[in-house]
Amino acid sequence: MSKDFWKAGHTPTLLVSFLYFDLSFMVWYILGPLAIQIAEALQLSAQQRGLMVATPILAGAILRFGMGLLVDRFSPKFAGILGQVVVMLALGFAWLHGIQSLAQALLLGVFLGVAGAAFAVSLPLASQWYPPEHQGKAMGIAGAGNSGTVFAALLAPTLAALYGWENVFGLAVLPLGVVFVLFCLFAQNAPQRPKPKAMADYMRVLGDKDSWWFMFFYCVTFGGFAGLASALPGYFHDQYGLNAVTAGYYTAACVFAGSLMRPLGGALADRIGGIRTLLVMYTVAALLIAVVGFNLPQVNVALALFVGAMLALGSGNGAVFQLVPQRFRKEIGVMTGLIGMAGGIGGFLLAAGLGLVKQHTGNYQLGLWLFASLGVVAWIGLHGVKLRWRTTWGASNVTAARV
Repeated sequence: MSKDFWKAGHTPTLLVSFLYFDLSFMVWYILGPLAIQIAEALQLSAQQRGLMVATPILAGAILRFGMGLLVDRFSPKFAGILGQVVVMLALGFAWLHGIQSLAQALLLGVFLGVAGAAFAVSLPLASQWYPPEHQGKAMGIAGAGNSGTVFAALLAPTLAALYGWENVFGLAVLPLGVVFVLFCLFAQNAPQRPKPKAMADYMRVLGDKDSWWFMFFYCVTFGGFAGLASALPGYFHDQYGLNAVTAGYYTAACVFAGSLMRPLGGALADRIGGIRTLLVMYTVAALLIAVVGFNLPQVNVALALFVGAMLALGSGNGAVFQLVPQRFRKEIGVMTGLIGMAGGIGGFLLAAGLGLVKQHTGNYQLGLWLFASLGVVAWIGLHGVKLRWRTTWGASNVTAARV
């Protein structure tokens, strides 16, 4: 990172935005790594397990829109504090009273969706401090909180094996509490935040077809990342017979790759252009997912392909949000909520869909191929709109987008 970047914004806010996002994503995703142990304890089918791990994603998707409204109408810091309190209370209740049924697991998943809504807090909180030329890097660093999924995948199954999976919920409150204190102390709202808009203004954003394109593109990139992150523990267990801890390690390698590439994807988009970056990443992700869909007999080959696909999807996440402030800087709060909501819906459909496909066909092939097909559709759509974006965004934004 250049010295100009670190001088351009507010570093303490950027760093605590990352920590807030990181720990929020850890608990948002926590049912995924615990899915095998919970499913065995509650005697869940593959379809029910898929619904359980997908519920926090869907809840987070819906709540991101509401969190985006809170960010715009009050402030990112206020919305972040409120969200953290709700999540810690939900985890504490689940730890003290336990989870005895699928319905209770789904209810916990709904509350964990508040943690997924952290996306609509941390990105505006960080990005509003930075000028357009540093948006990709700032959004990438704050958005690298996706790495919280790595900690969940690595630690949750092991802790569950040692202390019981219900106690993992209580243990998760401890780091959340530390980050909550840091967030309260060091996060600061940008002095020049966009003014709150009326609901009619938000609806007008939905009338812009560019907003729908961004929502679809992120539905594929982040939806792919979140959906695979939640479904892969079950996939490695079902497809290759791995136990919960080993499946967690394999999944951690995949989600680490995607998390690592988010800030790098933003920086790459700053350098060569967000659209160009996305076109490459959709190509790579679709190809690798299509190949792994052939039910490869070697688990290590499947792992390598998933890692490559997650590298591409993570880069795509950073690239999308390098472009968003170029087009919707004044509406960044609501657009972050809308686009994040679309990404969460994509993740829910992928995670739940893979469980449904497994339940009714006996393997994951059709689900993986359908997702790869969406990558192809996204590539075609992006290639089709890039010329219009080049001629309508204005000269300064064309330079940033480099279409």
